[in-house]
Amino acid sequence: AAYEGEQTELASLEGRLIDGAEFTVKALEFVRIDFGHKATGTPQAVLKFNTSVQPIFHKNFDMVAGSLTDYSQRGYRLYICSDSMKQTDRLRDIFQERGDQISFEPVDRTLHEGFVDHTLKCCIFTDHQIFDRFHKYNLRSDKARSGKVALSLKELNMFEPGDYVVHIDHGIGKFAGLVRIPNGNTTQEVIKLIYQNDDVVFVSIHSLHKISKYKGKEGEQPRISKLGTGAWEKIKERTKTKIKDIARDLIKLYSQRKQEKGFKYSPDSFLQHELEASFLYEDTPDQLKATQDVKADMESDRPMDRLVCGDVGFGKTEVAVRAAFKAVADNKQVAVLVPTTVLAYQHYQTFSKRLEGMPCKVDYLSRARTAKDTSRILKELANGDINILIGTHKIIGKSVKFKDLGLLIIDEEQKFGVSVKEKLRQIKVNVDTLTMTATPIPRTLQFSLMGARDLSVIQTPPPNRYPIQTEVHTFNEEIITEAINFEMSRNGQVFFVNNRIQNLPELKAMIERNIPDCRVCIGHGQMQPEELEKIIFDFVNYDYDVLLATTIIESGIDIPNANTIIINQAQNFGLSDLHQMRGRVGRSNKKAFCYLLAPPLSSLTPEAKRRLQAIENFSDLGSGIHIAMQDLDIRGAGNMLGAEQSGFIADLGYETYQKILNEAVTELKNEEFADLYAEEIKAGEEKISGEEFVDECTVESDLELLFPNEYIPSSSERMLLYRELDKLELDKDVEDFKARLVDRFGKIPLEGEELIRIVPLRRLAKRLGVEKVILKAGKMILFFVSNLESPYYQSAAFGKIIDYMAKYPRDCNLREQNGKRSMVVKNITNVDEAVRILQEIVSLG
Repeated sequence: AAYEGEQTELASLEGRLIDGAEFTVKALEFVRIDFGHKATGTPQAVLKFNTSVQPIFHKNFDMVAGSLTDYSQRGYRLYICSDSMKQTDRLRDIFQERGDQISFEPVDRTLHEGFVDHTLKCCIFTDHQIFDRFHKYNLRSDKARSGKVALSLKELNMFEPGDYVVHIDHGIGKFAGLVRIPNGNTTQEVIKLIYQNDDVVFVSIHSLHKISKYKGKEGEQPRISKLGTGAWEKIKERTKTKIKDIARDLIKLYSQRKQEKGFKYSPDSFLQHELEASFLYEDTPDQLKATQDVKADMESDRPMDRLVCGDVGFGKTEVAVRAAFKAVADNKQVAVLVPTTVLAYQHYQTFSKRLEGMPCKVDYLSRARTAKDTSRILKELANGDINILIGTHKIIGKSVKFKDLGLLIIDEEQKFGVSVKEKLRQIKVNVDTLTMTATPIPRTLQFSLMGARDLSVIQTPPPNRYPIQTEVHTFNEEIITEAINFEMSRNGQVFFVNNRIQNLPELKAMIERNIPDCRVCIGHGQMQPEELEKIIFDFVNYDYDVLLATTIIESGIDIPNANTIIINQAQNFGLSDLHQMRGRVGRSNKKAFCYLLAPPLSSLTPEAKRRLQAIENFSDLGSGIHIAMQDLDIRGAGNMLGAEQSGFIADLGYETYQKILNEAVTELKNEEFADLYAEEIKAGEEKISGEEFVDECTVESDLELLFPNEYIPSSSERMLLYRELDKLELDKDVEDFKARLVDRFGKIPLEGEELIRIVPLRRLAKRLGVEKVILKAGKMILFFVSNLESPYYQSAAFGKIIDYMAKYPRDCNLREQNGKRSMVVKNITNVDEAVRILQEIVSLG
């Protein structure tokens, strides 16, 4: 019917649709105004504008000055258009330095090209033409440069036939594409996996979360699993036992920490509310949650040990400022430990600005302070006059005495050496500790994944942020020149990182040779601290276009106007270093670029190659934690899991290893250490949620749930969409997904709509503690938690199931077969009805 409707609509339009040639002829009957040199017909009148183009000066300021003086003497008004008032100020300074008496009016917005209007007697010139940046600006617009990012992430998810994949229940196999198989009266789309001896497993598109791409050690072919031998289960069990042994020690450590008494902070004061309300931006949901987690930790009487993992520029510092002020409000002192002098100064500025007008004194200590300042600070600190002290590892020196230290904030922990960490351990016996990092070191991350430290992840980017476009190139003067020129053409600044100090002057000469009007400054750690501080400060004030520096810029320098970074010899840096440096750009709403310069990939070691590929692929916002995961994958988690740990990753593939790790920790929490986690488990029972007890919920169905071939012809595209759908949880995400589908492929067919409803079905089932849902033969069967001793059967979630059963005894019945408990609900013919029933159960009571 819909098709026929469309045909009728087209037929009714037929008389009104015309082609281009007919339009041109018919338009000639009307009164027209043509712009340009060539008219379409014979003009009856020609309007001529007496204008000429802006002269080409090629940055020759003698010519610029001569021309502008000449125009103003002839009575012309001078306007200079620019996207940045800093450029017009700079022009004014140049004229002043040269001694030219030229006055012009700056205009805040620019044109594509300047011109002179001889009738109105005014010159409207553009700064980019005066500085000779016009054609480069035109050549590479932001749009032209933004096509690459989505593709690399897409490639990352793409499964190609022949790829190794891991199925959590069956082991490592080969991917053999999407196929359709008959299922009763309908067809279903499934994924075909091939195992040893050409055994085949078909995986439902509702269980895609059980499959992951095999990521093991580079260059090693994995062993394909054999079905039916139990070998895969044995490997998983062996790994789980080993992990449990290690996790057991960690949890004991954790329990000791839980029993220690720390300071219990009082609830938020009105000043705290005032400080949080004065934040210029709206908190992102993750930022809000991290703040609440930190405050809850501080208000409990056990010492806090929380890791806030948030991507570069995602607002970790604001979480720290709020925590610091909470400590100060209870008359405790705060130490903020940062890796570099520059960062100490920057944090000092940030904290001072945020805490302006609050009863709180902030100061900083680093090698850039004079001896006089240092002794004053130490004295005030011991008296308790300084509330927050920010500094490099100097602040844990013997001479530094706090009157009453209550909170230790560590920024970028991975930058500190072992000896510093040992000293910290002595300090923080019962001091609350907050560690902030963008890419945690593998060991730290592993600790947190295993529950030995509390972890808050800030993954939502602030609004108006774009991913940073990352490209790997070989060293090439042309690319460097073009990147700097493009950034200067939009009045931005550039970081150029080169880790050999002796090469910096020759790189400076190269840039100045290729771009004569580029202002370059050099910064590195061997300079006098005051000198380095001044250079950074001048760069922030836009006195320079390019900062040529060593990795001193890596930690937290915040310069929103710098949106291009070039990293030379990128293969020599670690993954988190590269990610940190890349995070120095893209901190405003402009698109940012990162160029990694390295020798040809073929000449690099496998590890270096993987690092560069990982950083290029993960250019999405918030990917710091993924990069840390990749790093954990490439380097292994260090001595924490002993030498065998990398062997586990090779046997199981990385994602399966993570899943088993989580299972092991959950089992330990629920079984051996149930008394230690009793509060958490009790809270879980009081919540209606059965999610505490269910890791994943699978769905089986004989209904036709798929995207038809006619709707989405490409099988790899369908696969990608199935995977995306499988990962969705929230209704809002589902709505966005549907909107994108309609936008790309048109109206969603019925079987596609039904498939999409599986998402809320699975979410509601998990909340009720259901491990598996079967929709077949007009019935819905819900299988509950398989461990019959589980506290789930005393929880509120299971209580709701019983209530529903009592309410509708004729439509459903509970049963127990082969040690599995389930409930059968009759008369269910589609997913919609199933979702409605689960919603009713959830809302009971």
